[in-house]
Amino acid sequence: MPTNPYAWIEESLATIHRADWYRSVQTIHGLPGATVLLEGREVINFASNDYLGLAGDQRLIAAASAAVQEFGTGATGSRLLSGHRELHRELERAIASLKQTEDAVVFSSGYLANVGTITALVGKRDFILSDQYNHSSLKNGAILSGATIIEYPHCDVEALRTQLSQHRQNYRRCLIITDTVFSMDGDLCPLPALLDLAEEFSCMLLVDEAHATGVLGETGAGCVEHFGCTGRQFIQIGTLSKALASLGGYVAGSATLIDFLRNRAPSWIYTTALSPADTAAALTAIKIVQQEPQRRAQLWQNVAYLKQIMQQQPLSLILLPSESPILCFQLPSAADALKAGKQLKAAGIFAPAIRPPTVPTSRIRISLMATHESAHIHKLVEILAQVFA
Repeated sequence: MPTNPYAWIEESLATIHRADWYRSVQTIHGLPGATVLLEGREVINFASNDYLGLAGDQRLIAAASAAVQEFGTGATGSRLLSGHRELHRELERAIASLKQTEDAVVFSSGYLANVGTITALVGKRDFILSDQYNHSSLKNGAILSGATIIEYPHCDVEALRTQLSQHRQNYRRCLIITDTVFSMDGDLCPLPALLDLAEEFSCMLLVDEAHATGVLGETGAGCVEHFGCTGRQFIQIGTLSKALASLGGYVAGSATLIDFLRNRAPSWIYTTALSPADTAAALTAIKIVQQEPQRRAQLWQNVAYLKQIMQQQPLSLILLPSESPILCFQLPSAADALKAGKQLKAAGIFAPAIRPPTVPTSRIRISLMATHESAHIHKLVEILAQVFA
């Protein structure tokens, strides 16, 4: 019997190093934006989920500061005890209005929203069908629920239909879960087809709009609006920490669903409420999304411009299919991705390597912002051409 019960941790870390899977933080200084100070050097930032460039916006900063002055730094308790403020309900009403649902509830993170909602909706007598590329929060929520889980091939509607035909009748409830924008690939789920299948087989459908909220759709309401599915019955989850430049998560849906989650979602009931500063910042961000569509238009112009000038460069890169501001270049190995990420950073481009186990294949992930200038995009393509010549 080993004498040190913790010795395996060091051995596991050594394995992580050997596989080129080791991760460490990179320190950014100052306000976030299209350019940032990374470890003392200014670099062009293509690593951020701040798609609309609002994280450094003075209006969000002012709103957060005012909320701290009025309500203090912390919520002091869960929403059901001492943590509820009218500010929380204002934010929930604003989310429901943006998403065109009956109601919404705010969680303290998007991860907590997914885990809490899934575990509240299904249990050991139930069945979950999950896209194989889903975010960790969806996958772990499914595991914690105790339901039977089958992962279907990425965005494969026919494979999903086959699984439903074979297994649906054996379970009390069925829940289909998927991201709408897949954060490490940039492609979209086939939402209309998933909704049709959910209705045909009497399944619940839960979609994670984390990378779609504020970005996709005519008003920025997300993939649901983009695909013309607003008003259909399903469960929409998202985060306040990406295009909305704050922190927290939400669930939007029917009034009955939201009322149920307030009584049954453990990660809402037993977690301290979202801080006043984060709540006020997110509320201000939603107002800007609705009042300034030109930000979203500029983001999509930047996406189109990058794709256009990349086609003019003879780059021997495998670009994964994308219908979002996320563009990924696939590389043969984790070592190749790490090397490319270091070369890009040395040349003034912050675009990190994404490696297993986060993704099945190694890649460099580029995320565009509304605040990127044409010179930033030209510089990116120029450096990519040098690195991948």
